[in-house]
Amino acid sequence: MTVIIDGRQTAVTIKEEIRREVDEWRVKGVIPKLVAILVGDDKSAEAYAQAKGRVCDAVGIAFEIMKLPAATEEFKLLSLIDSLNCDQSVHGIIVELPLPEHIDRVRVFERLAPNKDVDGIHPLNRGYLMAGVEGLFPATPCSCIELLERWGIEICGKHAVVIGRGETVGKPLIFMLLQKNATVTVCHTKTADLAKQTRQADILITAAGKAGLITGDMVRPGVVVIDAGINYGPNGICGDVDFNSVKPLASAITPVPGGVGSLTTVLLLKNLLRAVGRQQNKK
Repeated sequence: MTVIIDGRQTAVTIKEEIRREVDEWRVKGVIPKLVAILVGDDKSAEAYAQAKGRVCDAVGIAFEIMKLPAATEEFKLLSLIDSLNCDQSVHGIIVELPLPEHIDRVRVFERLAPNKDVDGIHPLNRGYLMAGVEGLFPATPCSCIELLERWGIEICGKHAVVIGRGETVGKPLIFMLLQKNATVTVCHTKTADLAKQTRQADILITAAGKAGLITGDMVRPGVVVIDAGINYGPNGICGDVDFNSVKPLASAITPVPGGVGSLTTVLLLKNLLRAVGRQQNKK
């Protein structure tokens, strides 16, 4: 019988763990705080930021949105980041995307203090990930690993096939899986005979952003499928996996929605608490 890996149920468990840790910090006189910076009036970005704020409220984390006009000059945004980097009451900083075209997002990411970079986008945190050193890493690939581990799925010694080599999910996942002693194959848009590769997977993780990319004839019986794809279609949100054709063959599978995406915000807040610990230990 196929196990449906319930991301929403897992998120509830992690939120309770976060709430307890926040309470412990508050007893010590530390109020964990996250700041989201919005430049411009992108409605989706604002909605995402507000959703993070609601989760923060639920677990006792202080949250603030700082909104800047779309015409804000780059140096003013960098100056704001500098001030937040120095503010000891702020433990995590998120710069919501998209940014206006006149702002260089690479310069913005590089300006974040690495120990407040809860999105895991600073080059130093990327380097820590490659080196196997503790740091702050992107929430979506962390969510994939978290689901595998919390649902008792062995990673060590397994053949993991990752579809997608993006900076946000695919590339970080490669190194996370290697650190868990998986054998990793990476597939992408230039991969010849994708089905030949996916049929070899013990664990198949997709982050390609292409609806219905993986069908039942492309997987072998017993595979574990983690679908990190998000696609918008006439019937709502769907993943990269044709769920109905793959599910009968899989030993375990994540749905979309209700799988990986359900964990991303709570894993971001786990990063925030790691950031709190790192900052307090330096005092």
